Amino acid sequence: MSKRKMTSKRTNNANWRLAALLPLGVALNGMAMAADQPTEAQAAEKKEITLPAVKVKATRDNKSGNYKAGTSTVGTKTDTPLIETPQSISVITNDQMEAQNVSTMAEALRYTPGVQSETFGFEPRTTFIKIRGFDATETGLYRDGLKLSNPGFAVGYSLEPYGAERVEVPRGPASVLYGQASPGGLVNYVSKRPTFDPFREIKFEAGTYDRFQGELDVGGALDERKTLAYRVTGLVRGSETQVDFIKDNRIYVAPALTWKPSDDTTLTFLSHYQKDDTKPSQRLPAEGTLRTNANGKIPTNRFTGEPNIDQYRREEFAVGYALEYRVNDMVTLRQNTRYYNNEVDDRSIYTTALLADQRTISRALYESFGKVHGFNLDNQAQFKFSTAMLDHTLLSGLDFQHVGSNSLQTYGAAPNLDIFNPVYGAKVASAPVFKNEDVTQNQIGLYLQDQIKFGEHWRATLGGRYDRADSVTKNKLTGLSTTQDDNALTGRAGLVYVADNGLAPYFSYAQSFLPALGTDAAGKALRPETGEQYEFGVKFQPKNQNSFVTLAYFDLTRTDFLTPDPITYANVQRGEANSRGVELEGVASLDNGLNLTANYTYLNANVTKSSFTAEVGEPLEYTPEHKASAWADYTVPTGIAKGWGVGGGARFIGTSFGNIYAAKNTIEVPSTVLFDASTHYNWEQFQFSVNLQNALDKEYVATAFTSGGEFATFGPRRVVTGSIKYSF
Repeated sequence: MSKRKMTSKRTNNANWRLAALLPLGVALNGMAMAADQPTEAQAAEKKEITLPAVKVKATRDNKSGNYKAGTSTVGTKTDTPLIETPQSISVITNDQMEAQNVSTMAEALRYTPGVQSETFGFEPRTTFIKIRGFDATETGLYRDGLKLSNPGFAVGYSLEPYGAERVEVPRGPASVLYGQASPGGLVNYVSKRPTFDPFREIKFEAGTYDRFQGELDVGGALDERKTLAYRVTGLVRGSETQVDFIKDNRIYVAPALTWKPSDDTTLTFLSHYQKDDTKPSQRLPAEGTLRTNANGKIPTNRFTGEPNIDQYRREEFAVGYALEYRVNDMVTLRQNTRYYNNEVDDRSIYTTALLADQRTISRALYESFGKVHGFNLDNQAQFKFSTAMLDHTLLSGLDFQHVGSNSLQTYGAAPNLDIFNPVYGAKVASAPVFKNEDVTQNQIGLYLQDQIKFGEHWRATLGGRYDRADSVTKNKLTGLSTTQDDNALTGRAGLVYVADNGLAPYFSYAQSFLPALGTDAAGKALRPETGEQYEFGVKFQPKNQNSFVTLAYFDLTRTDFLTPDPITYANVQRGEANSRGVELEGVASLDNGLNLTANYTYLNANVTKSSFTAEVGEPLEYTPEHKASAWADYTVPTGIAKGWGVGGGARFIGTSFGNIYAAKNTIEVPSTVLFDASTHYNWEQFQFSVNLQNALDKEYVATAFTSGGEFATFGPRRVVTGSIKYSF
């Protein structure tokens, strides 16, 4: 590394200009740096200083074949080791996603404890997420630490896993740091960032259902001084699916740029564009799927809509930046922002009932045209200092979000269809509009967190937050507007003991707050929902081993939460539910080429209060009591077979119930076991891979429910893909 010359006056002036970019902490920055400003006499004597050469070795947390992440900012918004964080957190690394060749976020989360990402089985439109028994689809999805809002399910999100460096899943209430979020937890998608080391890869993939996909990921430094770096990640896919007439086409591109003028300042611009073209998933009668039917079994490829009418088209765009400025060893300032826009056109002709002949289905046309745009801002100031025997990492923050949405929905009758011998092409009358609603929300939150180290082993985390949210819901059919003004205080506390042998028992308590946007069927403003959780656990990180184990017990209560009524589609505040359970997870990446992850979840989630008296005491719908999975991948590290590898996994999904506001547990979905497999070979700059999902091609029912009748959905069938990747 060559010698560098530095001018102290120029550095100080640059520091002041960069500090001005951060609204939060400008005054603090001025005080911190006032002592560093040169006097006129000092400026006159300014002279260049030649620094000795310093060798720097760059490292990456997620090296090739690494399933274990040592740190994560998602639980604390600071660079804290996972073993010191009093919360159960899973991190799905890029290496794990690549080994399993995941193509959706639902697939990426398959091997994660406490999470259901394929609640409705085959679902090409949106990632439906339940964490610890509670839905997080609308309120628990984040990108780079900033929320992706979806008021009233106006749109849907299906983030592209190829664009992710990692996926982080903190479980339990996270309102103290993130404001309005699902009490079960959240899923944070971390976008790929530029690096100053050049890299280029191109990948081609082909598979079942006429699947063809191309991927590109290139980046590196733009100047010799390595102050500018870029990255462009892109994907194009054309594919059929297991259901007739349903495609899975996607275009995705994500340009990123990093400016690093000094070791203390980093500014990264992140953006992406995504366009999806598919059709709605299919709900089928329970007779012929979950139960027997005199006419036979309904095939898993059966399409119940109209090929020329059904559609699901999504177009989304986002741009933002992440700025970090290190004032000195004690003070660091950060600002994260994003503007995003998402538009969805959803037309679906779906089954409403199975008629007496057990083969003819009645159908309805449902259309949803939604738009959501939003702006997020998160300002942070981090201070490191000591008082007496205590070492503090104090984080103060102010975040703001503005969300605007429009949702226009129609509903009408559609012609019947013989589900065993379908003839398509029937004329379908236009459906009348039953909802045309605009929602605008502004939210601001102030939060404070103190991470305290005392003694050699103890770590405490204390946090509090004040939220203020106001919203306006305008019914464009009636002209009436409903306003809401909600505020709340939330807190959390945790304690960890980090022993010398790698064991770390912990305890935490956390609260959540979530304003409920919109109105109920009677036009009344919805109340905010709240939640609280107690969690006990132990983490284990063996010395000198790249492995990590977490065991957690939790007791989580959620009050006044929303669930869409399956008949009217209006939001209903159900009352209260309790979720208690145990989660066990272990990950390891060993020097002998073996990578593995395994987990088990026991979940006892029940309705405790409800306006639907029949469901009080009953399990939450679509929530299996037991869930377990394990995946292992081995690559030969040396010898004549060096570069060859195999992988395999098993997933157990326990029995669940699908009733919604109905009699007690009349619909039971049986448990199932699924297997995945892969083989791969690395040769020079090439990688050849073959992946099988649901390798034994098991047909199974993913979920069932009541909605004027009894219905079920199938899980994903076997998918085989072969790929060639060239790195240069």
